[in-house]
This record gives sequence, C-alpha cells and structure tokens, in this order.
Amino acid sequence: MASGGGVDSLTDLEHSVSGLSRRRIITLLGSILVAISAGTNYVFSAYAPQLGTRLRISHTQLNVVGLAANIGIYTSGPIWGRIVDSRGPRTPLAIAFVCFLVGYTGMKRMYDAGTDSGTSISSAHFALLVICGLLTGLGASASLASAVNSTAKSFPESARATTVSLVFSGLGLSAFLYSTAANTLFPGDTSAFLLLLALATSISALVALFVVRPIPLPSTALGLRVDENEDCEQPPGGFFTGPDIDTVCIGEEDSLLGSGPGYESSSTSEVGGARTRSKTDSSPDIHGKMLWSTPEFYLVCTIMSLLSGTGLMYINNVGSISLALLAESNPNYDEVEASKWQAAQVSTLSIGNFTGRILIGLISDLIRNQFHLSRAYCLCIVSSLFILSQALAIEISSVSTLWLATALLGVAYGGLYGALPTIVIDWFGLAHLSENWGFVSLAPLIGGNVFSVMLGRDLDAHTPREVTNSFPGVGPVSPEQQCLMGRDCYVSSLRITLVACVVALALSTWAAIRDGRRQGGG
Repeated sequence: MASGGGVDSLTDLEHSVSGLSRRRIITLLGSILVAISAGTNYVFSAYAPQLGTRLRISHTQLNVVGLAANIGIYTSGPIWGRIVDSRGPRTPLAIAFVCFLVGYTGMKRMYDAGTDSGTSISSAHFALLVICGLLTGLGASASLASAVNSTAKSFPESARATTVSLVFSGLGLSAFLYSTAANTLFPGDTSAFLLLLALATSISALVALFVVRPIPLPSTALGLRVDENEDCEQPPGGFFTGPDIDTVCIGEEDSLLGSGPGYESSSTSEVGGARTRSKTDSSPDIHGKMLWSTPEFYLVCTIMSLLSGTGLMYINNVGSISLALLAESNPNYDEVEASKWQAAQVSTLSIGNFTGRILIGLISDLIRNQFHLSRAYCLCIVSSLFILSQALAIEISSVSTLWLATALLGVAYGGLYGALPTIVIDWFGLAHLSENWGFVSLAPLIGGNVFSVMLGRDLDAHTPREVTNSFPGVGPVSPEQQCLMGRDCYVSSLRITLVACVVALALSTWAAIRDGRRQGGG
C-alpha cells in the first residue's frame, strides 16, 4: 500500500510538472508585458522638452518631475516588496493600474491646458505635475515588483538569472516600443503620446492582474524529498491568495549540516503564503535588521547609487542633450527634425537597455554555472561600460554620432539592472527577494537626485535668458527654454559622473574578489 502510494505521488508530480510548465511560460510572458509598462519612465526624455516648452518650466524643474517618478519607483520598493513577498502580486498590480491611469492622464490634461503666453505654470499646477510623475513611478514599482518576484519564484536557480533578465529586458525595451509607436501613429503629437502611455500602461497592469502569479517549483527542483508520507498544504484562501499561489507539497523538516548567521537550519523559503523547507540547499536568508547590519548591503547600494545615478541623469536628459548638439550645428533649426533626433536617442537607449539586460543574464549564468565564479564579476563589466559611455559622451560634439554613447550607456544601464537582482539573491537569499531588492533600490535616489539636478542646473546656466535671432527657426522650442551651446551645455556634469563610474569599478572589483573568496570559487 505504501509503495503504491509513493508511485502514485511521483506520477502525480510528473503530471503537475508538465502542467506547471505552461503556467510558468504564461507568468513569464505576463511579467514581461507588465515590465514593458513599468519602463515608461525611460521614455520621459522623449516628451520632456515639449512638456517644458508648453508649460514654460526650466530644465531643473523638468528634472524634478522626472525625479518624482524615480522617487516613486525607489522609495516604494520595500513596501511593494513586502506586500508581494507575503500576499502575492494581485494588490500591487491593481494599485499600479490606478497609478498609471491617473498619472499619465493628469500629465496629458496639464499639457493640453498649457499656460498663458509668456508666463510659467503656477506653483500649485507644478506641484500637481510632480504628483503625476510620482504616481507613474509608484505604478512602475508596484508592477515590476510583482513581475520580478513571480518570475524568480517560478524558475529554478540554474535558469533564474536568464528569466529574470528577460523580465528586466522588457523594462529596457519599453522606451523603444512606445516612442516608435508614437512616432509612427502620431508624429509630433505629444498629447496623443501621453494618452497612449495612460491607456497602454494601465491596460497592461489590468491584464497582468489575471495572469501573473508565482508558480512554486516541484519538490525535485527545490531539493526536497518526495515520499509517501509527504503532505500537501494549501495556503489559506482569500483575496491575496487563491489563484496567486498554488498548492505546495511540504515534507518533514530535517536539519542541515551546519549553518551560520543569515542561514536557516532548514533553509526555509517562502512562496507567497506557503513555506517550503529544503533538505540540501543552505541558501542565505538575510532580511530586515540583519540586512542593514551587513557590509555587503552597503557595498552594493554604493555601487548602485553611483552607476544608476549616472544612468538616470543621462536618460532623463538625453533629449535635451541631442537638441543642444543639433541647435549648435544647425542655425536653421527645425522642430520636426529635432523631434526625430530626440526619438532616435530614446529608441537607441531603449534597445541598448534591452540588449544589456538579456546579455548580462546569460553572462551571469555562464560565470556562475560554467566557471563557478561569483556573479559579482558582472558588476566589473557593467562599470567598465559606464566609464566608456561617459568618456564617449564627453568627446562627441555632433548629434549624428551621439548614438554611440547613448547605445553604450543603454547596454551598461540594462546590464546593471539585469545583474543586480540575482546578486541580491546570491548574497541575501530568495525568500525575501522583493523586500531586499526594494531596499537596494533606494540607492538610486541619492545618485539620481544629485546627478540629475546637477545636469539640469548645468543646462539652465547655459540657456539664454533672452530670445535672440541666432536661431530663427527654433519654433516651439524657444531659446528661453533650450540650451543651444552644444557640449558646453552639459560636459562639466559628465566629467563628474565619469569619476563616479571609476569609483564604482573599483568597488565592483573589490566586491567580486570578496564574494569569490567567500564562495571559495573566485
């Protein structure tokens, strides 16, 4: 009887694995879809100059709007992470739907209303614009936390970096897809572009609400023992569970051979509300107060702040950079041509971002699985790419070659966000991934705020205060709102970020060596 029950259990397991494979693919595809919507903050520079001109606000004020979205993304990360870790992705996705719809619709309404000729918008209206930016960031953070968490918990460790990087690649491809759609369907129409963002992002979150959920791994993939005495536990029902979390089989609890700080003796991991205990894997479980007392946490946050801050500065201002280069070399400035160059930079950045996220996931798995080295070595690659991008951007003086620096920075930025989640898992464990990643994601607030405001002030300092006749064809982008002096508009800021990236490379090298020694494989 016992033997027959064991065979039946194994047979059921084989059938469940086959069924779960389709559901894993659906979860992955749904996660990529919602990640594409979560990446719409990267398309900000495609409409920011037009928004600034329409509302007559400065470059520094535009950067504040962009930073509001970034603040929404990064400050809410730990909150969404805790919700997703404990209750599943449904609630964050529902909130993301509302945030996307209200945020982008509010921007569109303010753009359509414009302002009285010769005057800037009032402080109250500017505050509303900042709130709209903040809402888009909150929606992006909620949806991305749901997508990454569900994907990471649905695939085994050997494929985790690749599948998570696929989700993050959707984030990177977002700007290209949306800017291309806007330029194809309604070129030059910023109002229609904002409407597209409002509808597409909110609908994507609504679709993901029904298809994105963590699919627990079979016990064989988790290293669990399957026998006839194994019981199957169904997590408690309710709005936050149900279809979000599938039945998980839990065996008896055995202790591992040895443990240390941050490691559970039974290597307990959480999948939604259910818990599974591994018999063979001693992965770390560092979270909460223990995370904040771990040196590696501050090391990865410093690297993140320097590199992502550099990336955010460039991403939020690449439209203005391209317009400055174009205006310097072309006295017969044409708004239609300018918008094409602007969109080209955003698309190039997006494709590079997408490519970096895909490549770094493959490289990360190769480094770990084939060469048995620490994944932290990927940070050295990423830091080097950031350095090259900033050095190129400093030297480039023509808008026709700016794409080289833009593409390189896109690959570097995508690589950073493709590599870090799996490094966070390796260093701190999977059980509290979303919460830990949320805390790490606070780091860009420092670098992003400092570098972006620095470049905004740099652009404003070189922007003429009076309308001149030097650029008679400027049209809607008035010299009062646009710097027209080429490299001089921004190069001093890039020199500072170049130094920051060199520091990040030194820290990345130290992190890789340190982690390699800890693992005994580097």
